Amino acid sequence: METKKLEGIIPSVNYHLWNPCNMKCKFCFATFQDAKVVLPKGHLAKEESLELIREIAAIGFKKITFAGGEPTLCPWISELVKEAKKQGLTTMLVTNGTKLNEDFLSANQGYLDWIILSVDSLDDNANLVSGRAIAGKRTLSVNDYKNTIDNINKYNYRLKINTVVHQFNYKESMLDFIEYAKPERWKVFQVLPMKGENDDYIDDFKISKVQFEEFLNRHQSLKEAGILISENNTEMVDSYAMIDPAGRFFTNKNGFQEYSEPILNSGIENAYQQMNYNYDKFLNRGGLYSWGKNLTIKNKMKTKITLSGEVASGPPPTLARASRSCPQ
Repeated sequence: METKKLEGIIPSVNYHLWNPCNMKCKFCFATFQDAKVVLPKGHLAKEESLELIREIAAIGFKKITFAGGEPTLCPWISELVKEAKKQGLTTMLVTNGTKLNEDFLSANQGYLDWIILSVDSLDDNANLVSGRAIAGKRTLSVNDYKNTIDNINKYNYRLKINTVVHQFNYKESMLDFIEYAKPERWKVFQVLPMKGENDDYIDDFKISKVQFEEFLNRHQSLKEAGILISENNTEMVDSYAMIDPAGRFFTNKNGFQEYSEPILNSGIENAYQQMNYNYDKFLNRGGLYSWGKNLTIKNKMKTKITLSGEVASGPPPTLARASRSCPQ
């Protein structure tokens, strides 16, 4: 049966295609312990992932963000990116940067639109304590991150940086680094407790709203420039459409991961409607922005930013509510 476009869906989806990761971040809320039970290898087969991407495009999503785990560890990630671009999707990839060599950047040029680089701290000790290190032991230096950014720019990818603020980095200033990197967007997240995902260590990393605001205030100039986009715990929860490594939509609205039936088994429309995603929260956190059309703007960092692709704009359609509740 041909998949039909579903009116009113959140237009952006995060596909956590790959459970394995080469870092050991202790605060990670996407460890997908349940997916390992369903799929011991921690991911779908290549052909199933390709079919899933076709279904994602067919139902009406406009942007896909490949995430993990660490998605660049997937041997067929480039095939997935190319299929997504073939289906007309804006393509993004969240990565710790350890596998972004010139071969990868060259191979995905013209297919992968955005690279989202995870940089939580520029302090080796903070990264080591948090596990933001290869095998939990070898951290990336400031120069490592700068070299990666230089290569991303060399191949003309659009750059976004993600930072998780926690107990060991909330007093840090990243102003000079962000000025160097000049990302189009810098997403700053309050570390998120998630039952069943990061219970063992999260108490060591949790910060208050006041501590999170302290970090944001230190970088107020970047917020005023339209570069820094922040999300506290309340804003993060139930504001993303997400798919896990087993090919199921999931939500974190109740403080733990809840899953739909497998998309390729139940149909993507049925699986999506099981989640009752909150479109208003998606809008309120700034989920709609110009990932979009040929447009040139200037920001207060005096950086010329060229946007290409499709503009996500206009009023949101009415979201159809599912008649059934999420699986527990």
